[in-house]
Parts: sequence; C-alpha cells; structure tokens
Amino acid sequence: MKSLFLGVERFSTGAAMMGACAMLAVAASLGMFQILMRFVFEEPAEWTEVLIRFSLIWMVFLAIPMAFRHGAMVSVDVLYRWSPPPLRRVLDWVVCLAALALCAVLIWWGFDYARRGGVQTMAGLESLSMFWAYLAVPVGAVLSIPGIVGNLLDPRREELETAQ
Repeated sequence: MKSLFLGVERFSTGAAMMGACAMLAVAASLGMFQILMRFVFEEPAEWTEVLIRFSLIWMVFLAIPMAFRHGAMVSVDVLYRWSPPPLRRVLDWVVCLAALALCAVLIWWGFDYARRGGVQTMAGLESLSMFWAYLAVPVGAVLSIPGIVGNLLDPRREELETAQ
C-alpha cells in the first residue's frame, strides 16, 4: 500500500512540476515577446504582462508540491539535528500535521477567494476572469497533500543533508 501511494505521489508531484516548468517557459516566452514588441516594433502588447504574472502565480503554486516532497518547505533543522531519533519522528509528524492544516486552510479559503474573485477581470485581458489566477492557491494546496504525506512515509532530507 505504501509503495502504491508513493507511486501515485511521484506521478502527481512530477505532473505538477512539469506544469510549473511549462508555466516558467510561458512566462519567459511572453517576456521575450513583450521585449520584441516594445523595443523592436514599438507596439507594446499590454496583455503579455498580465499573462506573465498569471503564469508566474501558477508556476509557484505548482512547484510547491515538489518542495514539500523534498522536505524543503517547512524545516526545523537545528531542533532536528539535536534531537534523538525517536523525537525526530515526532517532529516529522508535527511538521506533517501543521503542513496539512495549512493546506486545508488554503484549499478552503483559496477556493472561496477564487469564487469571489470570479466577478473581476484581468486588466488588459477583460475576457479572462480572475477566478483562473486565484484558483492556483487551492490547486497547489491539493497537489501538495500527497507530497507532504509522501515526505512523512519516505523522508528525503536533501536540504538538511546538503546544508553546511
């Protein structure tokens, strides 16, 4: 059962990270397009700035699951290093439960915020609702849950082990 969950977690975290990389590529491409239009053709495209911001928001929230999975988000390094092994496991559980509680808050209030923001439109792209930008918060939180539990079941302390 553990290996099945970790397989699903690996897939969902990998898919989220691929989405984050795609959003970075979109932002970089739009930035280059914006520079080209503004300084070469002297016809600025206002809509690109809005989409760059939109894609960067999604990039951050889609990359969070990978950060949780690698133990890079919530860290109590000094306390963890000084603690005996049984207490370290308790710290793992405390951090996991705190992160899951944070995700629950982000899912609940993030979706509510996205729903309320659905009546707003993006400046420069009046046909696009702000709902889609705000939706990144609950989506990122939902995708983070398998990474948080996966880090509890199969801890990766790459940040702690490579720190100096």
